Amino acid sequence: MSDAYAALADVLGRLGELTGRPGRLPEALDVAGLSYRTGIPVGTVVELLCGGRTVETCLAQRVRQRLDFVRESRRRPDGKRYSLDELARIAGTSRQWLSEWRKSGMPSLEHADRLRRFFGLPAGFFTADEPEALHAALQPVLQDLEAQADPLLRLRECGLVRLAARAPQMNARQLATLADLAEMIIASERAADTGRA
Repeated sequence: MSDAYAALADVLGRLGELTGRPGRLPEALDVAGLSYRTGIPVGTVVELLCGGRTVETCLAQRVRQRLDFVRESRRRPDGKRYSLDELARIAGTSRQWLSEWRKSGMPSLEHADRLRRFFGLPAGFFTADEPEALHAALQPVLQDLEAQADPLLRLRECGLVRLAARAPQMNARQLATLADLAEMIIASERAADTGRA
């Protein structure tokens, strides 16, 4: 788990730089949203964002907590909580199996994956430990902040700036492909601008 904390610390450091709030990330980030995406209680998210550590839980306990979290935080379209029967149907199993899962914390991978997919949860939602889950949830936040700080960063990372600089050495087919890509981007931008107007 120490590797997970090291990876999380790197991300937190970078987020601190980008937000201008090192050590005070709970003030700059959507703590409730991070909790919702990870299944980690809000207080634990705050503790981790401040560089703290969590009490290590066994896998079975973590799985039980995340299942209960899903049941409490995800609602049916009418706003009501999913019943155990409904969750069992979604998982493709019986209510008795689901009740046993809640006691033992050990679901079958197939049933857990059905629940995960139905609710649009990230891979590893039920099993990832807290620093791993938060690290994964912070990746899109970090990418967005980096893109705001340096809009060309993503283009440089994927090689598009270097690719455009090589245009004079490209053959006709390569140039046509590059031009098609540029036209797609421009058309997408125009459509977005028209939608905002």
